[in-house]
Amino acid sequence: MKSEVQISRFAIRTFSILAIGALPAMAQMGKGPIGVPAQDLPPGLGNVTLEQKLNAQVPLNLAFRNELGQTVRLGDYFNQGKPVVLSLVYYECPMLCTEVLNGLASTMRIMKLELGSQYDVVTVSFNPQETPELAAAKKHAYLQRFGRSGGENGWHFLVGDEANIHALTDAVGFHYQWDPKLQQFAHATEIMVLTPDGHISQYYYGVEYSPRDLRLGLVQASQNRVGNLVDQVLLYCYHYDPRTGKYGAVVTNILKVAGIATILILGSCLMFLFKREPKSRLDG
Repeated sequence: MKSEVQISRFAIRTFSILAIGALPAMAQMGKGPIGVPAQDLPPGLGNVTLEQKLNAQVPLNLAFRNELGQTVRLGDYFNQGKPVVLSLVYYECPMLCTEVLNGLASTMRIMKLELGSQYDVVTVSFNPQETPELAAAKKHAYLQRFGRSGGENGWHFLVGDEANIHALTDAVGFHYQWDPKLQQFAHATEIMVLTPDGHISQYYYGVEYSPRDLRLGLVQASQNRVGNLVDQVLLYCYHYDPRTGKYGAVVTNILKVAGIATILILGSCLMFLFKREPKSRLDG
């Protein structure tokens, strides 16, 4: 009997994790957490949704505590000319939140933008019971995983009280609920890119994030204050699709760029030939 109960609990937990993790994938098929009717979600997950609020202003006056136990305002990480990646997790999450942070750290390690100088990351726990000590432990672990400079001053781990947490999660459309049977939170998985003044620019779903997409998202959110000329060309050829949380190719723009490139190459070749022609006649 005991083993059957354990198997049953394991099956319920596994189903819940898979169901929650599938929400972003369902969104890509038009059935996901973006405005999804509660009756279309698995049992017990009716309140677990992600409502996109693109261009909405995040309340910057909200108070939290950082990994050092200091009281900070959300606005302390904005209005510095840098875009911000926002991740909502809880530090004692047994699975999904760890995967979100693992995926984010891996993407940032590959991405050729400098954390701390060109963008910041703010990770906020939505569990009001968690402490700055837990935040400090997570920061230490993920700075080691990130393995590049800039993380100490560029990646911030925060905790807060229930009122401020709810104000933030409501502002970005992140809805979750506590499951008393599993003793854990049910939630979707995503990260968000915010502009330097705290407006929501983009959502990225799941637990793995394309370095190209995140880089382009940060460049776009910064209004081209970070990145280079190649990024500007890519942003012309690839547009962000809020339905999928990814950048997709715009064929007409790619053809335009290819046409311009062809003209430039042919023009350069003709100029080279014209410059050589007089010399060839003199030699003759």
